[in-house]
Amino acid sequence: MSEIGSAVPLAVLTAAVLHAVWNGLAHRIPDKMVGFALINLTYTACAVVLVAVNPLPAAAAWPYLLASTVVQTVSTVLLLRAYQLGDFGQMYPIARGSAPLLVALLSVTVLGQPLGAGELAGVVVISCGLIGLAFAQGIPGRAQLPALTAAAGTGAMIAGYTVLDGSGVRHAGTVGGYVAWLFLLQGPALLAVVWARRGRTLLTGMRGVLPVGVLGGVLSLTAYGLVVWAQSRGNLATIAALRETSIVIAALIATVVFRERLGRLRLTAAFTVLGGIAVLELARP
Repeated sequence: MSEIGSAVPLAVLTAAVLHAVWNGLAHRIPDKMVGFALINLTYTACAVVLVAVNPLPAAAAWPYLLASTVVQTVSTVLLLRAYQLGDFGQMYPIARGSAPLLVALLSVTVLGQPLGAGELAGVVVISCGLIGLAFAQGIPGRAQLPALTAAAGTGAMIAGYTVLDGSGVRHAGTVGGYVAWLFLLQGPALLAVVWARRGRTLLTGMRGVLPVGVLGGVLSLTAYGLVVWAQSRGNLATIAALRETSIVIAALIATVVFRERLGRLRLTAAFTVLGGIAVLELARP
C-alpha cells in the first residue's frame, strides 16, 4: 500500500475519533442550542484565518460549496433536534449508521464510481453493525418517533453532503481553500438560524460553557478537514464507511460519560463494525 494509500484510512479514522468526541461535548452541554452555536462560532472564526492563508477554490467548485452549505446546515439543525429529544447512545448511531449505504448508492448511480464485491460487502457489514448499535435495546416506541425521524434525516443529509464535498473538493484545486470556505459559509448560516430562535438569550447561555464549546468547534473543523482531504484522494463510499467507526467511540462515550448501558448486543454490533472495516480494507486495491 502506498504512503498516500496508508494516510487516507489513518486520516479518516482519526477524524472518526474527533467527530465522536465533539458530538459528545455538544451533547454534554445542557442547552444543546447554545452548544451548537458555540461550536459553529468557533469554526467560523477559524475559517476566517484559513481563508486568508489558502487559495480561492476554482469556479467549478462553488456550486458544490453552496449546495453543501445548505445541506450541512439542515443536517446540523436535525442533529440538534435529535440530541434535544433522544439519548446520545441511540441518536448518534442512527444518524451516522444510515449514511454509508446511501453514499455507496449515490457514488455508484450518480458519480459512476463502481464498488468491488469486497468493498460493497464491507459497507453492508459496517452499516448492519451500526444499525445494530442503534437498536440494541429493542425497537423504539411511538414516543421516540420525532427523535428517530430527526436522526434518520441527519443520516440522509450526511450522505448528501458527503457526495457533494467529495465531488466539490476534486474540482476546487485546493483542499485547504475548499474546507476554509465551506466552514466560513456554513457557520454563519447555522448561527443565523439559532439566533432567530433564541435572540440575545443565546449570549447569556454561552458564558458557562465557553471552553467546551470552543474545543468542540476546533475538533469539528479538524475532523471534517481530514475527511475532505481524504475524499480528494480516495473512494467516497469507502471513506464514508470508515468514518462511521466513530460510532464505536461514541458507544464508549455513552457508557463512560453518560452512564448509558452498553450491553452484550451493543458490543456485538461494535465488533460487527470492526469486522466490516477489516473486510473493507482487505478489499481495497
